[in-house]
Amino acid sequence: MRLTPSVNRFIFLLGAIASVAPAFAADLLQIYRDALSNDQQYAAARATVDAGREKLPQGLAGLLPTIGATANTVWNENKYKPDNQPNVNRNFNTHAYNVSLTQPLFRWQNYVQYGQGKLQVVQAEANFAQATQDLVLRVAQAYFDVLYATDNLVAVRANKFSISRQLEQAKKNFEVGTATITDTHEAQSRFDLASAQEIAAESDLEVKRFALRVITGKNSGELNRLKPQAELKPPQPASMDKWVDAAERDSFIVQAQLAAAEVAAKEVERTRAGHLPTLDVVANYGKSNSALGLESSIGTDSRNIGLQLNIPIFQGGYVNSKTREAVANRSAADAALESAKRAAALNAQQSFLGVVNGLAQVRALEAALISSTSALESNKLGYEVGVRINIDVLNAENQVYVTKRDLAKARFDTLLSQLKLKAAVGSLGEDDLEQINPLFEAP
Repeated sequence: MRLTPSVNRFIFLLGAIASVAPAFAADLLQIYRDALSNDQQYAAARATVDAGREKLPQGLAGLLPTIGATANTVWNENKYKPDNQPNVNRNFNTHAYNVSLTQPLFRWQNYVQYGQGKLQVVQAEANFAQATQDLVLRVAQAYFDVLYATDNLVAVRANKFSISRQLEQAKKNFEVGTATITDTHEAQSRFDLASAQEIAAESDLEVKRFALRVITGKNSGELNRLKPQAELKPPQPASMDKWVDAAERDSFIVQAQLAAAEVAAKEVERTRAGHLPTLDVVANYGKSNSALGLESSIGTDSRNIGLQLNIPIFQGGYVNSKTREAVANRSAADAALESAKRAAALNAQQSFLGVVNGLAQVRALEAALISSTSALESNKLGYEVGVRINIDVLNAENQVYVTKRDLAKARFDTLLSQLKLKAAVGSLGEDDLEQINPLFEAP
C-alpha cells in the first residue's frame, strides 16, 4: 500500500513530537525531594533549629568555670623632691599579667537557665518537625493544584470542542431550515463563554505551575496524574475522638507551645533567684615586674584562691519588676498552650470530616458523572430526532463539564485532607507520600 505525501508528513510529525516528548513525568516523591533541597522556607526552618540547639550549651556555660587573663605594660615617670635636696627622677617600666578562674558553686539562676536551655531545644525541634510537615502539605497542595488546573483545562477544552461541534450543527440546521437562528445564537454564546473559560484555565495553570516552581526551585515539567480508578481509603482509626485526643497530645504545635509554657514558668523562678546570694570559687595568679634602673628591678608573684560570697540587698526594685513581668508572660504562655490544643483539636476534626465527607462526595460525583454522561447522550439523540432543542444539549454538555471538574477537585481535596489529618496528630512524613504515590501514573 502506497502512502500519500500528506500521510507521510503526518507520520513524520508524530515522530518529531515523540522525539521531544519527556521520557518520564515527575512523581510526588520526586517533587518532595526537590523541595527538601530547594525550598527556602524549609531552609530557613533548618537554620532556625540549628540556632535553637545552641541554647543548651549556652545554658551549660553558666555552670562551668570562666577563665580570663589580662596583661599590661606601663611607663612610669616619677619626680621626688626631698627637703633641701635636688630633685630625684625615677622613670621605669612596669610589666604585669594576671590569670583568674571563677567556678560558680551556687548561682541558682544559672541552674534554672540551664533547664530552660533544654526546653528551648525541645521547642526548636518541635517547630522544625512542624516545618517539615508543613513542607509535605505545601508540596502536596501545589502538586494537586497543578493537576487540578490541568484537569480543569482539559475539561474546558473538551467542553469547548463539543460546543463548537454543536455550533456547526446548529448553523447547518439553520441553513437547511430545520432549526431557528436562536439555536445558533445560543450555541455561539456558549462557545464564546467556553473560550473565555479556556483563557482563564490556561492562566490558572501557569500560576499553579509557578507556585510549584517556587517550592522546588526548578521547572518540574509534566507530573504524574491521579489514576482514574485510584482507591481512596477512609481514616484509620475510624473514630474522630481518637484523632482529636491524639492531636491535643501529639501535635508538634502543641508540643512546641508546651515547651514554651515550661520555659516561661522557669523564667519566673530565674528572675526570683535575683534575690538569692551567689557563691563562687575564685583563684588568681599574677606576676609583675618593675625596672627601676639599669641593674635593678622589683618582681612580684601573687597566687590566691578563696570563696567569694555576694549578697544582693537592694537593686531599686528591678528584680521585683522582672518577676512580675515573668508571671504575666507565664500566664500568656499558658493561654497560648490552651489555644494551641483547641486549634489542634479543630484541625483534627476538620481534616477527619474532610476525609469522610470527601469520600462520600467522590462516590456521589462518580455516580453523577455517569448519569450526566447518559443524559448528554440522550439529549443528543433527542435533538437529532427533534424532541430536544439545542439549549438542552448545551446544558447537558455543561453539566458533564461541571461534574468532571467537581469530581477532580473532590478527589484532590480528599487526598489533602488525609495528609492534613496525619499532620494534625504529628505523624505526617515522607512515608505517607510513599503510600499515596502509587495512586498516580504517568500521563
